[in-house]
Amino acid sequence: MIALEMAVRDETQAQANKKTAALRSWISLNQDGQGTVLDLDKYAIMRRVNIHARDLRLLDPLLSYPSTILGREKVIVLNLEHIKAIITAEEVLLRDPFDDNVLPIVEELQRRLPPASANFNGPGEEEDSGLQKDVETSEDDDFPFEFRALEVALEAICTSLDACTSELESDAYPALDELTSKISSRNLDRVRKLKSAMTRLTNRVQKVRDELEQLLDDDDDMADLYLSRKLVGTSPVSDSGAPNWSFASPSITIGSKVSRTSRASVTTIQEENDVEELEMLLEAYFMQIEGTLNKLTTLREYIDDTEDYINIQLDNHRNQLIQLELFLSSGTVCVSIYSLVAAIFGMNIPYTWNENHEHMFKWVVIATGIAGASIFLFIVSYARHKGLVGS
Repeated sequence: MIALEMAVRDETQAQANKKTAALRSWISLNQDGQGTVLDLDKYAIMRRVNIHARDLRLLDPLLSYPSTILGREKVIVLNLEHIKAIITAEEVLLRDPFDDNVLPIVEELQRRLPPASANFNGPGEEEDSGLQKDVETSEDDDFPFEFRALEVALEAICTSLDACTSELESDAYPALDELTSKISSRNLDRVRKLKSAMTRLTNRVQKVRDELEQLLDDDDDMADLYLSRKLVGTSPVSDSGAPNWSFASPSITIGSKVSRTSRASVTTIQEENDVEELEMLLEAYFMQIEGTLNKLTTLREYIDDTEDYINIQLDNHRNQLIQLELFLSSGTVCVSIYSLVAAIFGMNIPYTWNENHEHMFKWVVIATGIAGASIFLFIVSYARHKGLVGS
């Protein structure tokens, strides 16, 4: 009996641990910028924002999905590097809010999500600043909530990638200059690590750029990101908030209804096709990420030029070694000829022409030395004439 109770307790504890492990930390930010930390599993998130599991899988940090800005019926699924968020027309759900890379984004969202009309002027501010704030307030109020959240995410990721690029440039250019001045194993290994880091960073920047370019090329995808427009379009209440009653004749009533219906349909189609506001937003950050990619491209070209310069230096050193080897080989041939003559005269063979000719040793040594030096000079002159060695 005791063993059965322990088994049931262990099974219950295992189920609780499994359920706890499936929970993920999220923070919900409403339109006023107020945040609420939530511990939810994927099924609770799916029910909360009404998305499919395949869309939520894009936000799994254990799966390596490329940067994605995905528009759905009621949400925007955002996967940009460390920013993994779900944006609706009323709230923003941000994953892992206590991560060091995500905390600044949470603070920026809390600061910029509330409409500008919530900020009041102090009693000591001037009238010009008040007028300017009124203009900015009207512009911010017209900007949809989901675009304010999207702008914060794009600004954060573009700024982060640009900062990484600047840091890499500050480390790479001095290392490359030092390598050109002194080729050593330490400098080569340092440049190799910097080049690997540059390749990884270029891939990250390229993914974000490709996603923005794909959105800008497709108006339908940009239209899917207008969540507030969809929410207004599906609302049964008219703009005035009350039904219109008319006691006119039937023909006038039918005509006015047809006219209003046609004008409403045309206005709806024009609004659905109008993506200029979002296009301007995406173009601004597309140009910023394009500038970051151009910096990395310039750095890559500088690295390639440095590699070419080093290869030229190494080829020059190799050619100098080949020239030295040619000189040594030519000298070895000359010395071998001299040694051949000495070996012939050093043989223990009786011969009569050496008798009473002691002066012949001197002339043989001199003649052999002159012949060896002449052969060496001839080889060097021939090599220079053919361009095999430098002048």
